[in-house]
Amino acid sequence: MITVVSDTHSTSGHELSGRTLDAVREADLVVHAGDFTTEAALDAFEAASERLVAVSGNNATDGVEDRLPGARSFEVNGVRFALTHRQDGGSVGLELFGRERDADVVVFGHSHRHMVRDTGEVTLLNPGSHARPRGNLPTHVELQPDGDGLEGQVHTRDGALVEEFRIEK
Repeated sequence: MITVVSDTHSTSGHELSGRTLDAVREADLVVHAGDFTTEAALDAFEAASERLVAVSGNNATDGVEDRLPGARSFEVNGVRFALTHRQDGGSVGLELFGRERDADVVVFGHSHRHMVRDTGEVTLLNPGSHARPRGNLPTHVELQPDGDGLEGQVHTRDGALVEEFRIEK
């Protein structure tokens, strides 16, 4: 399983709880779309997860920025991901970012609100914020490899299923 989170905004720890904590601990890969804020929060995520792929964010301290890139690409089950915290130009900017990286999925954060949108070119995926939802639901995304793609679910930290979706290669 792949667990996708973002916008922790912590100065001390990972701020994980409930189903989100379980999903991070059980995941084969944890993807974080930025804004740990401090190295202590990043260290806590690294301790809680077997494998972490992450980017910094617009609220990252210098120590986090020194350890994490602002953007990166990776592949899982034949699905190519482009990961960033935010991109100028909204959805169009994110789509262009993904196309430049030959991505199937662009994972991003920043808004603290979950979103799954297939643009026809790429799937835009924002897991929301598990810790600081700012009036939105506290959410994360779980992805399971399935055939030629990934089955996805958006969950709240208390375990409620918010949305189901599929990502094709």
